[in-house]
Formats: sequence, C-alpha cells, structure tokens
Amino acid sequence: MTDGEDKPVGETSDGLQVELFHPDSEREPGDTNIQRWGFDVHPVVFPVALLLIGVFITATLVLGEQAASTYSNIRSFFEGNFGWFFLLAVNIFIVTILYFALGKYGTIRIGGVEAEKEFSDFSWMAMLFSAGMGIGLMFFSVSEPLFYFQNVPGFFGAEGGTGAAASAAMAQTFFHWGFHPWAIYGLVGLGLAFFSFNRGLPLTFRSVFWPLLGDRIYGWPGHVIDLVTVFATLFGLATSLGIGVSQVNTGLSYVGGDMLGLVNIPIGTNMQVLLIAGITAIATLSVAAGLDGGVKRLSTLNLYLMMGLLGFLLIVGPTVYIFGAWVEGLGAYFGSLLSLSFFTGTMGTGQGTVSAWTVFYWAWWISWSPFVGMFIARISKGRTVREFVMGVLFLPALFSTLWLSTFGGSALFNSLVGNGAALATYNEVGQTVAMFALLEQFPLGAISGALATLLVITFFVTSSDSGSLVIDHLTSGGKHDVPRAQRIFWAVTEGAVAALLLYGGGLGALQTAAIATGFPFALILLLMCFTVYMGLDNEYEILESEQFADRIQDMTAEGDIDVVTSGDEVVTDIRGDPEGTDD
Repeated sequence: MTDGEDKPVGETSDGLQVELFHPDSEREPGDTNIQRWGFDVHPVVFPVALLLIGVFITATLVLGEQAASTYSNIRSFFEGNFGWFFLLAVNIFIVTILYFALGKYGTIRIGGVEAEKEFSDFSWMAMLFSAGMGIGLMFFSVSEPLFYFQNVPGFFGAEGGTGAAASAAMAQTFFHWGFHPWAIYGLVGLGLAFFSFNRGLPLTFRSVFWPLLGDRIYGWPGHVIDLVTVFATLFGLATSLGIGVSQVNTGLSYVGGDMLGLVNIPIGTNMQVLLIAGITAIATLSVAAGLDGGVKRLSTLNLYLMMGLLGFLLIVGPTVYIFGAWVEGLGAYFGSLLSLSFFTGTMGTGQGTVSAWTVFYWAWWISWSPFVGMFIARISKGRTVREFVMGVLFLPALFSTLWLSTFGGSALFNSLVGNGAALATYNEVGQTVAMFALLEQFPLGAISGALATLLVITFFVTSSDSGSLVIDHLTSGGKHDVPRAQRIFWAVTEGAVAALLLYGGGLGALQTAAIATGFPFALILLLMCFTVYMGLDNEYEILESEQFADRIQDMTAEGDIDVVTSGDEVVTDIRGDPEGTDD
C-alpha cells in the first residue's frame, strides 16, 4: 500500500475491510511505472495507446477525401449488422444492475461495512445531475424531438406533424436519454467502485476482472482491457467535443450575426478546428489550476448556468405546455419502454430510426461510460449497492426528461401552436442551430442564446479536464494522483484527436469512431456483469461467514460500536469507535 499523494482511491479502506476482504497480492498500483520528464506512466499501456492513436489519425489524414466515405461504410456495417447486439447488450445491463440492487447484494456497502459517505446526499445527487447534463443533451434536446416530429419513428405509426407525432417524439427522445444510458453508467460505476473501494485494487478497468484473472490483471490481459478502455474513452469524448464545437460555432455565428448583427462568424470545419484549439487552451489552463481550482469551479459554474437556462425557459416559455408534455411524454415512454427496448425494426418499418439513432446512442453511451462511470465511482463510497443503483439509475434520468421536455417541448409547442419558426430554421440550417432558433422565439433571445453558447463551452472544458483525468488513471497503472504535466498532455491530445478527426472526416468520422470502439467495449461490459456478480457474491459470503461474525464480536467487545444488520442478519454498517482495530 502506498502513502501520501500517490495513495490510490481504492486503498482508502482500512481495518476490517483490508483484513478480510482485500485480495492477497504483492502488487501495487503503478509499481512498474516509468517516471521521466515529468510523467508517471505505465510502461505498456501509455506508449501502445499513443502508437495506435497515431496510426489511426495518420490513416485518417492520408485517406483524405476517402476518409468520409470509409467511415460511412464502417458505420453502416456496425449499424446494419450489430444493431441487435447493442440493443440486447444494454437490456442485459439494465436487468443485471436491477438484480444487484433489488436482491440480497443490495445491502452491501461500497467501501465495506466501516465505510462512511464522503458526500452528503444532496451533494451526491447534485453531482449526479451534473454528470448527466453534458454537451450531447445541449445539442440534441431541441433537434431530436423536431426530427421525430417530422419523421415519426416507425414503432409509433403516427402521422408526422400532428399531436400524436409530438407525443411519439418525446417518448423516443426520453428512451434515448432515460434509463438505458444510466444503466450503462451505473454498471461501470458500480464495478469500478466495488473493486477499488472494497478490494483495494487500482482504479482502472482491469481491476474489475480480478475474479477471473487474479494477478494476471497486471499482465497483458489487463493491458488489453485498459487499452480498449482508453480508446473507448478517447473517441467517445472526441465525439462529444466535435458535437459541442459545431454547436459553439453555430451559436457564435447565429447569436453574433443573425440575432445581434455584430459579427459574421463563418461556419465550417476550419473555424471549428480553430475553436477546438482555443477551447482546449482554456481546458489546459483549467487543468494547470488543479482539480479544486479549475475543474471544481467550472463544474459549479456549469450547474448555475444550466439551472439558470432551464429556469429561464420554464418561466418565459409555455410553462403549462412544458409540464403537460413532460407528464404525457413520461406516460408514452413508460407505456412503450419494454417494446422499444427490443425494437430493431427488422420485421417492419422503423429500422432507420434504430440504425441512425438508437445504435449510435447506445454505442456512444458505452464509449462514454468509463468517463462517467469513474466519476460516479469516485463520489459514491459509503453507499449501499441499492442506494447507489436507485440514485444513479432513476434521479439523473428523470431530471434529463425534465430538461428535454422544457426545450424539446417548447420547440414542439412552437411547431404545433406557434409560428413554426424554430422548425423552419432547423430544416433550413440543420441540427446545430435548433437550440438558438428556439430561444430566439422568446424574450431576451440573444442573451439566452449567448448563455447557451457559454454553457456548451464550459461543458467542453470540464469534459476535456475530466476526460484527461480518466485517461491518466488508465495510462498510469491506476494511480490516483498523476503529474500535472501528464493531465495537460492528455487534455491537448483529446483536443487534437477531435480536431484531426473533424478535419479528416467530419462529424461522421467522430460518430463512427464512437460506434467502432463501443462494440468491443460492449463485450467487455457483458463480461463485467459476471465479474461484478462474482465480486458481490464473494463479499456476501464473507459477510455471512463465521470468521466475520467472530471478528465483529471481538470488535463489539473491544469498542463502543453499533452494528447495523439487514433483514437476513447480514452486517451492513458499523458505527462508532471500534477501539483495538488496526488502521
């Protein structure tokens, strides 16, 4: 076990948890790292990841104009042949995480029976909301419902441009942003948190496979797992950054030119690459300021901006319609949830929606899951599995539906009852302008549009910062604290990858990268379902064992403690000061 700043997150548990639950291994996180030139990196994962990323980027640039068509063919291959796999896999994730929460494993505490919560319930829930709100939701919250309003998914069979189409649009959008993505994040977060906090293993994906691999997680099997995770995280993040910068470009042009008439900013790949460079520079300064000085402050700013924009539209927009659309949309979503979850469109109409939207979303969420999952894992010590799952699966999903109802519902109101200007502008210009065209229909449209642009920029910066932190964990052997120069390096690399892919193949290249890396990572997550089950089952067996009961009896006799048990008399919590225990 290491001390000081290099002490991994997973080794904060001590006493009883270390004595009975931690695996017997002489390995330590990062014990073979190379420390040179201000870097502290894993000798295999870091250089191999850089080499493969370089090969991928070089191939994109060398292909030139052929890159876009090549990426389009790759995306069509995965969507056409493996759409069923993505749908089935994510459904398995939902069933698995609910089984963990609602069954006997739900009483297991992350970090062990002695673990205490590091954050209050309110702070924890606020951070979950913040994690769920990102660039993608800003981009799609208006454009996606408007698309379905005109091109009704075949599953619903409604006529486009009608009230029934609006209801179907909200249900389909809720489906893509509701429970399914959070089931993916919850599974990843639970696996990382359990094996890090309850087993004292490095905070990387290889640790989740300890039940199958043992010490081999420190060898090539573990290297391959972490390499796939690096690629999934990097390209999932690059997709978000590419989507975000395209919206920033449109926002600056639309607000500054069309709405205020101040400046005419061109819209195109070259400008977006320049914007990525500029915003990445801001992200680099944030990284240099440190976690508390940079990322934390920007995350707080995000929360204030997000709630300000949401509250503004709730007040000046069609308030009654928004809440009515929210309730009706939830009803349509819940009523069709099971069928939608398995709907591939193979035997009838609607396959286009599944291929173009659902498969991309599921692959994107899977690629994005190491980033969100690791963040959730780091803030969830001290919570039971049931509390963790119920919080992660339901609270952010429901909050996302409120956001979608506010912005998407207002756009549908403008289309059905209003002047239809938001829909007309969307059809003329495209997805990136949808949010700003909507805000223009209400008072202070230029100010709210500028606020929305600023919010996308701050999401870009915090995503880059947090993403660099996650990739740092993966490429430093699971160390918690890594040199600042290393985080700056990855922040710059993420921006460069997004810019080069955008330049070489456009947004389609970024989306293809997310889908292509999401496929192998989905296989890893399916295996993770089993390894997390093995870990939880082993934990429960120890909690029921005579050795554990004897140890609790000794602690009760030695110190002033309260032992909390579940209905089946399994210890779930120890409170007080167990004198005589080892620290």
